[in-house]
Amino acid sequence: MNDAGFLEALAACVGKSHVHCEEREISPFLVDWRGRYRGRALAVVRPATTGEVAAVVRCCRTYGAHVVPQGGNTGLVGGATPLEEQAPAIVLHLGRMRRIRSLEPLDFTVTAEAGVTVREVQEAARSANRLFPLSLASEGSATVGGVCATNAGGVHVLRYGTTRDLVLGLEVVLADGGVVSSLQGLRKDNTGYAWKPLFVGSEGTLGVITAATFKLFPLPTEVVTAWVAVPDPATAVGLFSWLREAVGEGLEAFELMGRSTLELVLKHIPQARAPFSGEPPAWSVLLEFGEAGRGTQLPERVERALAAAIERGWVLEAVLAANEAQRQALWALRENASEAQRFEGFSFKHDVSLPIRALPRFITECETRLRHYWPSVTLVCFGHLGDGNLHYNVFPTGIERARWPLIEPQLSGLVHDTVAEFGGSISAEHGIGRLKADLLPRYKSEAELTLLQRLKAALDPENLFNPGKVVRGGDRPASEET
Repeated sequence: MNDAGFLEALAACVGKSHVHCEEREISPFLVDWRGRYRGRALAVVRPATTGEVAAVVRCCRTYGAHVVPQGGNTGLVGGATPLEEQAPAIVLHLGRMRRIRSLEPLDFTVTAEAGVTVREVQEAARSANRLFPLSLASEGSATVGGVCATNAGGVHVLRYGTTRDLVLGLEVVLADGGVVSSLQGLRKDNTGYAWKPLFVGSEGTLGVITAATFKLFPLPTEVVTAWVAVPDPATAVGLFSWLREAVGEGLEAFELMGRSTLELVLKHIPQARAPFSGEPPAWSVLLEFGEAGRGTQLPERVERALAAAIERGWVLEAVLAANEAQRQALWALRENASEAQRFEGFSFKHDVSLPIRALPRFITECETRLRHYWPSVTLVCFGHLGDGNLHYNVFPTGIERARWPLIEPQLSGLVHDTVAEFGGSISAEHGIGRLKADLLPRYKSEAELTLLQRLKAALDPENLFNPGKVVRGGDRPASEET
């Protein structure tokens, strides 16, 4: 390839000032949030419009360069990081696509470009007395394009579903540089195949998402948030089911947190305050109810239900947020779980999902199996119990650092095999990316894996988009360091 000619062609697409080639400029875009993966790229290209994205894609196709789409770069599986050994490639950074294209309160929809952050969509919706329910710890930097590409989940999946459930329309640049768009916000449209859900969760391997239309909801007029201590995960599952019946369908979040997770937050996050005095409980649940305009005394109903749960021994202690500041303080304990772990050091991370009924048995059995081989490890278990999603992380406490890369395949394989045994998935909301691409053949049927490969080949026959991610094929796997 003529690198100089290629870079000149890219500059003609987006302007010379938006094609970055200097190492000091592009270095932050070549490493993932966890610092686990570092890749190579000829340039970081920053288009401002869908037309510019399409022009860049056509240019890369002409010159035979791969395209790695990137948004806020907050992913945890290396999905937005180029490979080390797959060249040439560019990082297509969508941060200049910043417009809220439309906000329709009567339709309960909002349309935003790929570079708009989740928080900005939330704020736009709130300005019209509407709720955009997607909420995650990285919402200040995670972008529309990124959360669509990864089918982000977050803390309100229980009531509102994942990003895929929230998307009504998409605008996507395809591998030939064509643009397919359906941003009308229709709830019903039976004119052909449902292509939009295919791109949500594709991690930039099938096309580049440049804009999305999302569902909005009434803004809750009553919100009740509580932190409760429970004896064990089995009791938490029973409490979850009972509260949905006793209080109603307003249950928006039901987050489980083990003692070790809360201890790390209290240790590393200066503003964090323990919800109860004394030693943190073995297991805690952060729960939240929300209702709009029903006038049915939600706080009283929740208080009565928790009082009854205490009498029955399902809840050991409970504290309800009395105001918004207290609510935010309780949520900070949960939302800082990932950041606290990063301060603590390296861990083997597992983002898994299971049938809710199987969660307690999985937690018990997986710990038993792990400690059989590595008795000293520290288990950090937390997540979205209400939708069956656990973040099951293992700190290699007491194990020599030199052994970490050697034990990772066995340790993570044990966790994933146990997940599969209990009918679960090895990726709940973080995606596949680079981290788990080689694992799919073990946990997907041959027929399903073949289908994924056929879809990739049909939509991206030249393997232009994000090689080495999700479905391996047509590329050489990168060397992965722990």
